[in-house]
Amino acid sequence: MISISTMDDYPARVAISLFCSYILLLRITCSTVSPALALEDCEFPAIFNFGDSNSDTGGLAASFYPPSTPFGETYFHMPVGRFSDGRLIVDFLAKSLSRPYLSAYLDSLGTNFSHGANFATWASTIRLPHLILPLADGYSPFYLDIQYLQFLQLKSRSQLIRQRGGIYASLMPEEEYFSKALYTFDIGQNDLGEGIFGNKTIQEVSASVPDIIPGFSANIKKIYDLGARTFWIHNTGPIGCLPYVLVRFPAADKDEAGCAKAYNEVCQHFNQELKQAIVQLRKDLPLAAFTSVDVYSVKYSLFKEPQKYGFELPLVSCCGYGGKYNYNSSAGCGTTITVNGSQIFVGSCENPSTRLNWDGIHYTEAAAKFVFDKISTGAYSDPPLPLKQACHSSRNKNLEKN
Repeated sequence: MISISTMDDYPARVAISLFCSYILLLRITCSTVSPALALEDCEFPAIFNFGDSNSDTGGLAASFYPPSTPFGETYFHMPVGRFSDGRLIVDFLAKSLSRPYLSAYLDSLGTNFSHGANFATWASTIRLPHLILPLADGYSPFYLDIQYLQFLQLKSRSQLIRQRGGIYASLMPEEEYFSKALYTFDIGQNDLGEGIFGNKTIQEVSASVPDIIPGFSANIKKIYDLGARTFWIHNTGPIGCLPYVLVRFPAADKDEAGCAKAYNEVCQHFNQELKQAIVQLRKDLPLAAFTSVDVYSVKYSLFKEPQKYGFELPLVSCCGYGGKYNYNSSAGCGTTITVNGSQIFVGSCENPSTRLNWDGIHYTEAAAKFVFDKISTGAYSDPPLPLKQACHSSRNKNLEKN
């Protein structure tokens, strides 16, 4: 039998019981959610990027051959040194961190290094290439060893400039930025390309990969010795899906997406070796945070299911001329060629926003944005942390993928 006083307390007791159940459920939920959700966002005051044309924001243009119209037409409405119709993955990365687009280290005009610098150049490699620009079929002289030396110069000289004061001081990064910055890397595609287009067999190119990777690791360690602590490292994309490979090797076996299988398999081999190198770097440099980013899988998904993501003609160049893939190395994007006595300007397709490939080698801005949106979440990263939490070390084993 329930007394009147007990009945009066009943609503209160129910409320207390529900509150306690809610607190218990909240504690259980918080203890089982992904560890990444419990981590604070990192503050990256600067970004320093190393790589090739996938992230070149004007290095080669300042040094050798600036791309002409219609490069840059989508976003900048003019050529700005990027080998695309607009922005690159590294541009979207900088924007997401509320940082300005990176100035190329090699560009002496209108540059601002206050929040980082970009050492990437078109056709850069990890190893010293056999042929160097401006020789025909040459690669960038600014391979990864040189990019490291440029970073070394920037780090030391920028602080001297800041100490002297004057109009250039504000254009240099603060000293503390170097240890707090995000260091991004996207390089290796041209090391494979040099072998592929240098008449090596696919087996020989694959066998060269163990000789390429140590150069990458060595430079990471040297950059670490200069104070870098947070590394965001992209693997290489599926070059077997790009027109410049498909046109050069028309007889190559194709997969379900129409990509050249053997050339993608070389990329996958490189990526596996790169991932293992990063595992070793974590052991050798335990104070650093390394994020290995699987760009390959995201890019390949676009070729495999383009319609699903709003794209069309994934294997066809937007800006090019001739053939099944609208690509000819002798009729590059932005050039003027003679066909049957008539002058023809090699321009872009009507709607680059629906296309993946820009010029036979590089991606469109639309594709770059898609890739960045995917990789920035951490869904394609090891450890699976979003970009804004990349400063957290993978020493917490709960963050690492199996």
